[in-house]
Amino acid sequence: MARQQERTEIRTGPQTSRSLRYAQQITSTDDQPERPGRSLVTADHEVIQRWADRRDAAPATITGTEHDGVAGVLTFDFPLGDSGERLRRISWDDWFRSFDERNLNFMYQEERSDGRQSNFFRLENPGREDA
Repeated sequence: MARQQERTEIRTGPQTSRSLRYAQQITSTDDQPERPGRSLVTADHEVIQRWADRRDAAPATITGTEHDGVAGVLTFDFPLGDSGERLRRISWDDWFRSFDERNLNFMYQEERSDGRQSNFFRLENPGREDA
């Protein structure tokens, strides 16, 4: 597992989205969604990594968005995805370093409302519009 941060609270700020305010906060891998299709939010590294591992997704960045050796736009490389040359896989340490430095929240779903696994996620910086 990647290094675990000490703070697991979601981050809030002037640009906190309405969807983040209504999402269920998940603070540990023991927390469960209230219902299928529920929007969830976390800043917990272990929760994020477990979500990705269950989908065989690898931490990645979009090629060309890096700044001074720091990962740029964060995403995941999913199996059977058509990422082509656009994505570059990175380590969990690099992914989480950028995630924390940019004060991001991980908004996601475990499963769709019909119970099928969901790959939906979004990263949000509540202090900036251009996260």
